[in-house]
Amino acid sequence: MKNINKILIAFLSIVAFSCTDDIQDTNREAVTAATAPVLLTPKGDFNIVLSKATEKDIATTMIWDDAAYTGSATVVNYSIEVAKPGTNFATPTLVTTTTSRFKSITVAELNAALINGGFIEKQENLVDIRVKSSVGATGSVGQFSNSFTIKVTPYRTPLASSLWLVGAATPGGWSWNNDAETELPLIVGKTNVYQVSLILNGGEAFRIFLGNNFTSDGNWDASRNYPFYANAGYTITPELVNSNDGDSNFKYTGPTGMRVLKIDGAAKTITLN
Repeated sequence: MKNINKILIAFLSIVAFSCTDDIQDTNREAVTAATAPVLLTPKGDFNIVLSKATEKDIATTMIWDDAAYTGSATVVNYSIEVAKPGTNFATPTLVTTTTSRFKSITVAELNAALINGGFIEKQENLVDIRVKSSVGATGSVGQFSNSFTIKVTPYRTPLASSLWLVGAATPGGWSWNNDAETELPLIVGKTNVYQVSLILNGGEAFRIFLGNNFTSDGNWDASRNYPFYANAGYTITPELVNSNDGDSNFKYTGPTGMRVLKIDGAAKTITLN
């Protein structure tokens, strides 16, 4: 009987405590917007060319005046957003978040946001940028800062599974400088079929590389030449032959022009269309 009484007392204490919390919650003053954040930097004169080699560096540091809210004290969350110019942020892309009044953005973070937002790689883009403030876990009571239009040139973000073409037959020649190499990506949904459209220079050679360290020196180590595929049983288009240049690279014998190169590892074919 004593044990039952103890359990009953403990239960009533929990109920009473919960009710007290409920009363306190209902007495909390509702949070409402008072003053929107004011973006200070970067301004419209900001211009940067992003690169894979410096992806860990700081691209810019966003600074703004704090937003203000009335009502019960609460943590203010800030979201940095970008959008295409003239769209009035109809479909903004999130860059990053913070609870401070400033945020350093890395080259990789800014580049990823621009690519996700549909901006053009390797080309200068006009980018609208702003800060959004909100409160609570659900990001309610949003307020938006002024925006600036900055200029940013994003770099391409290739697939880790891609192969790479380097050589005089390709647009970039025998170089890895400034993204001169040509990416040969997997076809979406395929695991061993690569395809790319590119201008091939007639009578010139190229080689296929397996990796890319994204430096001006490039990755000259792991690669595949004409004999690699021929010895593996691939049927190779007659427009590609062994260059017999000491490295047995591919030699393109067709006319200079836009071609579609396809390497099908399942069918074991290399074709040009």
